[in-house]
Amino acid sequence: MGFPLSAADRDSVGAAVTAAEAGTDGEILTIIAQRSDEYHDVAMIWAALAVLLVVALVAVDPAMLDAPIAWVTGGWGEAPGMAARLIVLLIAQGVVLGLMILLFRLARLRIALTPRGVRHARVRGRAIRYFKVGAERRTVARVGVLLYLSIDERLAEIVADEAIHTRVPDERWGDAMVALIDQVRAGRPADGMAAAVGAIGAIIAEHFPKTAADVNELPDRLIEL
Repeated sequence: MGFPLSAADRDSVGAAVTAAEAGTDGEILTIIAQRSDEYHDVAMIWAALAVLLVVALVAVDPAMLDAPIAWVTGGWGEAPGMAARLIVLLIAQGVVLGLMILLFRLARLRIALTPRGVRHARVRGRAIRYFKVGAERRTVARVGVLLYLSIDERLAEIVADEAIHTRVPDERWGDAMVALIDQVRAGRPADGMAAAVGAIGAIIAEHFPKTAADVNELPDRLIEL
């Protein structure tokens, strides 16, 4: 994890879930992941653009290929032909591609060069998949909520089951998201998760207050992926 979680961090999130659910029949599931995607496809797009840039530069000034040839031959011989220039161009493209591949082994660089809209869509997509597996239709009254945090992207998502979604508009989750992201940026993801859980619990308690028949249907503990 970018921010290592201690046992106390995990306990604080679990305790926040237990406390939030004490006032509502709703069930809150918390998941934290290092990242939601590896973005290798984005890295390949940037690498391809870099290789094409080499071609574009040569197209503007073909003579730039002559310098490496002159260095190898010592300046002797005839003017470089098309075949020699093509070989130099291919070598240059290979070097640039290799450098890009090495650079993009850094996950943080891949994420930094990924458009925010793409990052948001992939975090959202991963959150929905986790929700479908871990929370959707896992409660009798369809009152499950997933709070998902993706550390490297500094993005979070709240996904609610159908009963909650029909009563709580997406903008109501705004305060919970702000509380979470502010703490993540400060290096305290567990505190952010706990604060967001409290805000979520207060919202769903307005519509689904605690009843005597309620049972705990989803785990309170923080799930780390």
